[in-house]
Amino acid sequence: MTPQLQQAIKLLAASNLEIETFIAEALEANPLLDTGTPDAGEPEQGEPAPAPGEDAPADELMLLGGGEGDSPLDLAAVDLDWDTGDGEAPSARDAEWGAAGSAGGDFDELPDWEQLRAAEMTLTEHLEGQIGALTSDPRLVFIARHIIGLLDDAGYLLTPLAEVAEDLGVAPDEAEAALALVQSLDPSGVGARNLAECIAIQAREADRYDPCMKALIDNLELVARGEVERLKRLCRVDDEDFADMLRELRSYNPKPGLAFASSATTAVTPDILVIANGRGGWDIALNEETLPRLIVNRGYFMELDAGASDKASRGWLKEKLADAHWLIRALDQRQKTILKTAAEIVKQQEGFFRRGVSELRPLTLREVAEQIEMHESTVSRVTSNKYLWCERGTFELKYFFTSGVASADGEGASSEAIKARIKALIDAETVKTILSDQQLADMLKAEGYDLARRTVAKYREAIGLGSSAERRRAKKLATLR
Repeated sequence: MTPQLQQAIKLLAASNLEIETFIAEALEANPLLDTGTPDAGEPEQGEPAPAPGEDAPADELMLLGGGEGDSPLDLAAVDLDWDTGDGEAPSARDAEWGAAGSAGGDFDELPDWEQLRAAEMTLTEHLEGQIGALTSDPRLVFIARHIIGLLDDAGYLLTPLAEVAEDLGVAPDEAEAALALVQSLDPSGVGARNLAECIAIQAREADRYDPCMKALIDNLELVARGEVERLKRLCRVDDEDFADMLRELRSYNPKPGLAFASSATTAVTPDILVIANGRGGWDIALNEETLPRLIVNRGYFMELDAGASDKASRGWLKEKLADAHWLIRALDQRQKTILKTAAEIVKQQEGFFRRGVSELRPLTLREVAEQIEMHESTVSRVTSNKYLWCERGTFELKYFFTSGVASADGEGASSEAIKARIKALIDAETVKTILSDQQLADMLKAEGYDLARRTVAKYREAIGLGSSAERRRAKKLATLR
């Protein structure tokens, strides 16, 4: 495998944001590369035709992608016709399917991706901005800022305070004072070392931390288990007061830090945009905001070519020109392959895009590869690290490849669709109609899905739903609001 082919494979698996970084590096390394759009109809003067051997890497990439031909991709309009398999021309409906750039569909209503990527104030920045107004003691400020730096995204201090004091070489009481300062900051509850302390801080802030509320907060595990009678005895309150305390408890934020941006995470930027085109089909485009277009700077090439007086200079210039041509064609082929794969995914999962997750069908990489006449490994690379935006949200391309279970219609049902149906059945429960896993299995079977009880239990746990006993206790607590 040649180095260029290895690079082509890496480009295929990279996300648009990774490609953006790669292009920036390529622009620095090759003076013949530039960003922009070549003038329409302008002759390619000054650029000699590639020698017979220069196209080999691009041709190998095309063979890897299924022999798509060697013409560069025109992103302004790419139409993908669907082969019906019987030699007939695609129907009018099929013709509506395809992939197109911004010229092929109305993307004016899409979100402002630049705005979505804009960095927001982090929890650390928000907290540090408040310290100066509360104390002028530089030593206390230093310790408090160190503690703030140790908080997790939810706002909790998971490092033991004794360890903090030892690391900084300060007295334990100084560390306690600094932690108290942090715990006095907004949002209320930050700096807590556990859930009970987080809730207690907020209760004190709301002037609701009386002995009864303290007893309730000290026994949060009983709240989680729904042991209402025992809690009322511990808190020494009647039904009305307990219901009021429970409402108060639920009003507190168990993860106050999550209201702020995390410095360790970034917003997902979609690589592919999908929107209904109003003609019964879909317009599919690459997110060109994160994908600069590369061209060869012909004027600069001619200037360098005129000044190349020795063999070494001409050899260097020829190498840079070949590298530029190869990279442009490799990126064009990458874009064409991504669009073709995404269009097939949208076609296969049309039910999801029109009606939601309940219509998500089982789909494998092999099925898509066979339909677009590419190798399965190519489809695997294309769907890695890529995200698709549609009106239902942003999804990783891998999301659309799901295993299935048997169904009455013989086509099977996606595991994601089954999970969505289980959740819908459980959401409709009342205190008196809590469903066991076996009852859920029976109901699903009546709807045409053949699942064993243990499979239902596995799916239920995968979506974070408790057992029937746990749900019954939670419903009882909810009635006390």
